Amino acid sequence: MIDISNSFTKMAFSKGSRLGRITRIATRLLTARSLGKAIGSRRFNSVVLSSVVPGSEKIVLKYLAKKRVLRVGPDLNLGVGIDYPHPRSIGADRLANAASAVSVCGAPVIVVDFGTAVTFDIISRGGRYVGGVIAPGLEVMTDYLYQRTALLPKIDLLEPLHAIGKSTRAAMLAGAVYGYRGLVKEILIEIKKEMGPPDPRVIATGGYAKLIAAKAPEIEEVHPNLTLEGLRIIGMLNSRPLEGV
Repeated sequence: MIDISNSFTKMAFSKGSRLGRITRIATRLLTARSLGKAIGSRRFNSVVLSSVVPGSEKIVLKYLAKKRVLRVGPDLNLGVGIDYPHPRSIGADRLANAASAVSVCGAPVIVVDFGTAVTFDIISRGGRYVGGVIAPGLEVMTDYLYQRTALLPKIDLLEPLHAIGKSTRAAMLAGAVYGYRGLVKEILIEIKKEMGPPDPRVIATGGYAKLIAAKAPEIEEVHPNLTLEGLRIIGMLNSRPLEGV
């Protein structure tokens, strides 16, 4: 399984229902050489691929030219339906998240993915992908402050000790983490209003999922490997059990 996101390319071998050790490569550093090193001498026949970075996807497809590659898209059996005006515009990672979420939690469910952007993907009680929300990612927002202001520093994101910062860094940290939890909470409130009963489960994945979910009761579960698990599930649904990256 290979998932190419804007920040990291993640891959894992799988066999049946088991996902193996996950390898991460910064997507900007992804080359045929780094990919080959990550794969090593492992033997495999098939690959399930999710990508939102066309240039990096070309590198992977060229390297795996002799393998069977299943590229995730709306034409595959995802285990969920799609009720969306332009299905091909849905990111492959978001389709994988939807497939995994329904397998884990059933429907209705909302997936919050904390990546370079934070995405909210909504699966209705009928098990259909009906749309989503996209907002700037937490790290993107804090990096923007650092890059566009003369005196604000770059900060490491972690749980603030206080809401009232006693230093520039502490003030930025409080604004980032508490403010971001507020963003997530308000978006979930509005989504749930439109969905109506029954209340959907809310699960999270992505780099800052644990940090934000720690004090956000709206998020019920965190699944760090949700996207890769979704790729494994899609592979199982569309072919014989895959033994591959």
